[in-house]
Amino acid sequence: MDQWIVVRAEDVQKILAQEPKQGKHLLPWGGLPDGAKLPFNILESVEVNNLAEVHETEGDYWECLEGEVTFVCGGKLVNPRSTKSERGRDIEWKGDSIDGGEEIILKPGDRLWIPPGVPHTHNKPQGSVRLMITKIK
Repeated sequence: MDQWIVVRAEDVQKILAQEPKQGKHLLPWGGLPDGAKLPFNILESVEVNNLAEVHETEGDYWECLEGEVTFVCGGKLVNPRSTKSERGRDIEWKGDSIDGGEEIILKPGDRLWIPPGVPHTHNKPQGSVRLMITKIK
């Protein structure tokens, strides 16, 4: 679909007004035209520990909307294995953890850029966390 799409602040606030649910998932945008795909999403994580990963061709731009979360960036993947991304557009590597990375705590309003090729993971949310994630090639 070759069409511009506007996501209004009110729409984001409606999404954020939903009660948090256990686990890790993308929150639905609702109201988008059929077939519309956005390069950004709102990820909700409630008491979830994630695998570490490295994207070969995509960078991740994170913005913390709600909650607090600890990212680990840099270092090396432990037990790396090659996979296709969930979007099928990118080869990525998954690992059990990261050895030698740096911990970064994000709070609401904080932003984090992780370029392609950099190992990263986010864990230890304090309750629930909601993050805007934008994939950039």
